[in-house]
Amino acid sequence: MNNTLVQQSRGEEHEPAAEVRQRVVARLAHYADEREAAGLPPETETQRRATVGRLVDEELASLARVALARGSGAMGRAAEQRIAQAVMDALFGSGTLERLLADETIENICVNGCDAVWIRRADGTWQSTSPVAASDTELIELVRTLAASVDGEERRFDRGVPRLNLQLPDGSRLFAVMAVTGRVSLSVRRHRFPAASMDDLVRLGACDEAMAGFLSALVRARKNIIIGGGTNVGKTTVLRAFASQIPPTERLITIEDTFELGLNTDTAAHPNVVAMQAREPNIEGQGAIDQAELVRWGLRMSPDRVIVGEIRGSEVIPMCNAMSQGNDGSLSTIHASTSRGVFTKLAAYAAQAPERLSLEATNLLVASAVHFVVHLGWDTTGKRVIDSVREVVDADGAQLVSNEIYRPGPDGRAVRATPLRAETLQDLIDAGLDTEAAGFTWWGAEQ
Repeated sequence: MNNTLVQQSRGEEHEPAAEVRQRVVARLAHYADEREAAGLPPETETQRRATVGRLVDEELASLARVALARGSGAMGRAAEQRIAQAVMDALFGSGTLERLLADETIENICVNGCDAVWIRRADGTWQSTSPVAASDTELIELVRTLAASVDGEERRFDRGVPRLNLQLPDGSRLFAVMAVTGRVSLSVRRHRFPAASMDDLVRLGACDEAMAGFLSALVRARKNIIIGGGTNVGKTTVLRAFASQIPPTERLITIEDTFELGLNTDTAAHPNVVAMQAREPNIEGQGAIDQAELVRWGLRMSPDRVIVGEIRGSEVIPMCNAMSQGNDGSLSTIHASTSRGVFTKLAAYAAQAPERLSLEATNLLVASAVHFVVHLGWDTTGKRVIDSVREVVDADGAQLVSNEIYRPGPDGRAVRATPLRAETLQDLIDAGLDTEAAGFTWWGAEQ
């Protein structure tokens, strides 16, 4: 068969393949609901592939019966095999996004409609690239298919629920919107360093070896740390690097809006981890579980440390309570433009929480819970760097008192500023800080 006939044949298979895929996705979600209602655990990857294979075969058989009933010829075995493979690829891969996800130099994928696709590479440059779907309708179906293939939960993506947030099989985070935008849009944030270490931060230029030694000692000394910074500046990567300094003997509870940290996947470094993810309401509007509730649950699970992937709202209060009641060594991230701005964001979230804490009460809570704030920014060359480190000292009414141990220098990179308090420096020495290597021998400390 020549190439023209092959292309024509494949084109004729597109419609039945899309029909089979849609039916399988719908049946898969219903099947997952039935298992949950029966009290059965989620299927393993192997079981899930077997289930999808069975459903695909059944739908192909149904198409064949319909074709025979209409008196039209049934498709050949080879065509059925191609359709089955296309459906399996769509359900267990990332469809047409796969080629972009396979490129390790890409950090962000932004789709402003099926044919308006932009990628951001590791060097910070944006580039336009080829379409990821034939139409916006097909793009919507791709997003729905990804939602069904990731965890089998029934996740809507339509005008009634016009947004979707999920983790792709490779660990990337996808967020999609429709109806509230002119065209369906999605963004994929990739994590190039799923198992970052402090050495990685030095190699990437985020900090020097002296600061890396200091920050490592903070984690080992069980200081509660909040990592602040803007969007896409590397907060999650830095949190992973900090977590690499946690001894494997400790039990960790991680709490996230969408799974990103992946500490539970490295059983050698962290063998005792429970990863928890917030849950959105089902199509009846029930069953939602937010991060604030998960933090409360996590405290009942005998954690050595509680790690919240990102503070986004009312979970700030249970998080600070966790930090101040014996679970020292906790870590979290937050969006903030400066290290001092972290305190402003914490106060704003606390004021919006059901407890409606006053500024004074929030400052007292934060001062008793948070030991250090580490802030990330960009240096003058456009590189991601740690630009500020603050030690929380106390609260004084409407003011939260802190010492900026490192502050942004002329090039945007952190330089030493205020000495550590003597008691803090001793804690770090007890945790193994090499004061000479970290440059603390001449720097001294407040007495």
